[in-house]
Amino acid sequence: MSTTNLVQDMKVIVFQIKDKEYAIPVDKVSGIEKLLHITRVPKAVQLVKGVINLRGVITPIIDLRVRFGLEELEYNDSTRIIVVILDDMEVGLIVDSANDVLDIPVDSIEPQPEVVGHSASEYISGVAKIEKRLLVLINLEKALSLEVNENMRKEG
Repeated sequence: MSTTNLVQDMKVIVFQIKDKEYAIPVDKVSGIEKLLHITRVPKAVQLVKGVINLRGVITPIIDLRVRFGLEELEYNDSTRIIVVILDDMEVGLIVDSANDVLDIPVDSIEPQPEVVGHSASEYISGVAKIEKRLLVLINLEKALSLEVNENMRKEG
């Protein structure tokens, strides 16, 4: 089956951290939750805020602000946990807000820009320009590096 000459769209969840909009593919997301009580995990790496019991599944929670080297903020009514599935494991990502689902034409995605000295740049898989918006596409595999997954499995 050939897909040449077909413009394909990628459906993404759009979320905010600080003043930027980020996106992750919908097919990696199992849900978006309001902030739930997070149980701290002893000796967890700093970006792992703890775990939540999400419908009977113990799910590690990671603050993307910490992962991206940004200052932490108090959580508020807009704060969301985006639950993603990576390597058959659910992980919750704390973001400032999540409020959009978009179809991005695949041909509008540009490679990761060269950003010197920006700690989040290694977690970016590309950038999409949609109308007047600039969406930064997150590489979940890198943002949730194996080091974090291994630490959570040891603690779990």
